[in-house]
Amino acid sequence: MISEVRSFRITEASREEDQTRIAAFLRAVEVLRVDTAYADGAWQILVHYQDLRRREETAQIASAIVDALNGWRGRIGGLNGMSRDQVLADEAIREIARVAPTTERELATLAALKGWDTGDHGPELVAIVRDTMSSLVD
Repeated sequence: MISEVRSFRITEASREEDQTRIAAFLRAVEVLRVDTAYADGAWQILVHYQDLRRREETAQIASAIVDALNGWRGRIGGLNGMSRDQVLADEAIREIARVAPTTERELATLAALKGWDTGDHGPELVAIVRDTMSSLVD
């Protein structure tokens, strides 16, 4: 999970305005961690968060990649008399969608880390990921 950090400062002179600003921000993000300290006459606040809009976009991209890979896996399995899992396991499909490798090297690294054999399908898998991502931005 990729997180971002934003800092805030709450001073006594503008306490209510500062708190309102922070509250509005906190409603729009998923908070992962909050660090606070009192220094220089004000509360210093660091919010580690994940942007909910970005998380939703990431989930939509991953879902589209899973759908595309499942379609490919069904076609390959049908042509070769294999089940979809024999072509590529569900876990591999989900992980490829999560990481979204756009180069054969990235896919090969992922496959090596997970102990998968993508066989001769690496270029096809990367092309599916790229095409799916490209179609989402068009």
